[in-house]
Amino acid sequence: MNVTLIGMGSGQPENLTLQGLAALRQADLILGARRLLAVLPAGCTENRAAAYRPDEVAELLQTSGAENAVLVYSGDTGFYSGASSMMEKLEALGVRARVLPGLSSIQLLAAALGRPWQGWNLVSAHGRTCDPVAECMQGRPTFFLTGGSEDPATLCAQLAAEGFGDVQGVVGQCLGAPEEKLFRGSVKELAAGRFNSLSVLLVEAAEVLPRRAPGLPDEAFERGDVPMTKQEVRAAVLAKLAVRPEDILWDVGAGTGSVSVELALAAPRGRVYAVECRPEGCALIKANREKFRTRNLVLVEGLAPAALSDLPAPDAVFIGGSKGSLAAIVDAALDKNPDARICVSAIALESLSAAVAALTAKGRTVQVSQIAVSRAKAVGGLHLMMAQNPIYLITGE
Repeated sequence: MNVTLIGMGSGQPENLTLQGLAALRQADLILGARRLLAVLPAGCTENRAAAYRPDEVAELLQTSGAENAVLVYSGDTGFYSGASSMMEKLEALGVRARVLPGLSSIQLLAAALGRPWQGWNLVSAHGRTCDPVAECMQGRPTFFLTGGSEDPATLCAQLAAEGFGDVQGVVGQCLGAPEEKLFRGSVKELAAGRFNSLSVLLVEAAEVLPRRAPGLPDEAFERGDVPMTKQEVRAAVLAKLAVRPEDILWDVGAGTGSVSVELALAAPRGRVYAVECRPEGCALIKANREKFRTRNLVLVEGLAPAALSDLPAPDAVFIGGSKGSLAAIVDAALDKNPDARICVSAIALESLSAAVAALTAKGRTVQVSQIAVSRAKAVGGLHLMMAQNPIYLITGE
């Protein structure tokens, strides 16, 4: 048996490649979604079945007796297509198949707009977990393949709620078909629209800060009278936590939010939960979130550990303040994720001892680093080095 997987683009016969058209006309069995089977070009066999799930397709192929079977897919076989799982199934059965690509929805939208697409951030929100806020923080246009519970309007509503309402976007509907339409507007305007199921979304590049090494200057932050973790210590904290782009992070006792901002910039595809109980601290966290446009930073107003109960499991946790509940905070983090990476900052030796005890009680190997920051200060025409109290960073692995 010969099996061919074909990308049909928009489904219109004129969008097929000549190779795909020839394979369809030579086939004695054609399988695929009902919508695609209904628009096959002239000259194709009537032996067709609406099937696209790997198991049911495999069963039909084995019982059909067909010599030349074709499976048709919308869009391109290599762009979030069911063709990949079908290939795995066929290989497991020992069936050799060839793949003929088609026009993807991203190609059709870019062509309709007269623009290149190689610099876009490509995301599928069709039956997949998608965080549109994190995706739109990449500093480039973001293309969303939509479907199921997520359509362009629901995605735009999420973005507008997080401060992206004025960013421009475009919805492409029925691309490549005679009824093709483009809807342009702000994200807020598109959130109020209604679009059919054959739609995709492009959100233009939002303004973001350029990526840089951790350790932003202290004066870059809104500070007030709330104590703030210094630049050198922030840089060390991120190094100790080994922050990854997609991490879920907790900053407990977040103060001004300076560490939270640094974490959010280091994890653009993740989420940072800044936990703070003081009203003045919460106000500063909000101000710094806006200043640095870290839409993936979530303020949690409350006292830990109680405020941690509804948070998702963290990949890494920074504890900058505990209000005497350090052991309970460590327990709360490790109960959610026993493998969470933890870093605690301490100034007093009592806090250092409490952190070591809390981590060793959980079977962690503890490492203590002392950081002493000295800065020059003008005094009577001279610049003297003024040393601050040392900071201890306690990590447990």
